[in-house]
Amino acid sequence: MENTALEKLKYPIGHFVRPEKISALKIKDWIAQIEALPVNLRDLVTPLSETQLDTPYRPDGWTVRQVVHHLADSHHHSYIRFKWALTEERPLIKPYLEKEWAKLEDASTGPIQLSLHHLEAVHAKLVYLLNSLSSEQWQRTFIHPDGDIETSLEENAGRYAWHGNHHLAHIEGLLNRLNW
Repeated sequence: MENTALEKLKYPIGHFVRPEKISALKIKDWIAQIEALPVNLRDLVTPLSETQLDTPYRPDGWTVRQVVHHLADSHHHSYIRFKWALTEERPLIKPYLEKEWAKLEDASTGPIQLSLHHLEAVHAKLVYLLNSLSSEQWQRTFIHPDGDIETSLEENAGRYAWHGNHHLAHIEGLLNRLNW
């Protein structure tokens, strides 16, 4: 597979690009995307068989099952990062080894319903929290230790709206390619 085809499989909607200016309307749109993710994901993966769930979405990629569990793990971390940034001054977050987490038994063989329920609960709490933030709170930041990158909460909302859509596109692409 040539590099551009593999890149399209890895990033079917492209990489996240932070807008130069993040408007209140853009934040509302991102919150709506975050709110929609659990239902969109459930609708996409619930009809799949165990064999389909254990199919990688691309060569050397995670299985659909691992993607579902990864979304729950990753968005749980994001929720915590929002809370840290709202309660601490520029906290240094703890990253996690997502590729290693995806190899653990709960992610590699666990029932997807566990993570679908978890994602639904985390997103309900996250959306409730995000809808309550003031414009000043959206400017609060956290620091990612990989490169000491400072991220505002408004950017993090966009990044996680993108992240959910990014993985939905992985699964949708597989379903389309295999005519499922």
